[in-house]
Amino acid sequence: MNENFWSEVNRAAGQKITHCYQCGKCTAGCPVAFAMDYKPHQILRLLQLGRGEELLSSRALWVCSSCQTCTTRCPCHIDLARLIDALRFFSRQAFPQVTRHGMPLFNEVFLRSVKRYGRVYELGLTLQFNLKERKVWRDLDLGHFMLSRRKIRLLPEPVENRKEVAQIFSAEKEGAR
Repeated sequence: MNENFWSEVNRAAGQKITHCYQCGKCTAGCPVAFAMDYKPHQILRLLQLGRGEELLSSRALWVCSSCQTCTTRCPCHIDLARLIDALRFFSRQAFPQVTRHGMPLFNEVFLRSVKRYGRVYELGLTLQFNLKERKVWRDLDLGHFMLSRRKIRLLPEPVENRKEVAQIFSAEKEGAR
């Protein structure tokens, strides 16, 4: 990737990755670091070294739960969660075929559910994800069990502040431009 690309990532995230001195606090506090192929501090280091193309196809971008723990703990005030969100955006552009499966697809379906219903509609999320993964019968036994125990609802629950959720998505869309 060229230097122009990385300045674009930096600009999109509004972060100064050169300020990171690799203290590791982001990784130490990350609740999902164990499942990442690149730990949070390694993500920053790869970006500093100009080797970010490795990141665009990594699982770490999609494993990140955006919990903001890394951002809160950073002594350099780098918003790593925001940087990872920017990398997700560029990953979708660079590898659209890859982001149609697994975690990227789940992320997309999850956000669409929240946008549409104002909260996650679990049954709809599971059905839509399994359909897009072409694994229609996966989770059928679990779904039946959960429905019979009333752990999930057949229809989505109404949400009082659905307009506020829509405003959040609108603001995010405006910020992406």
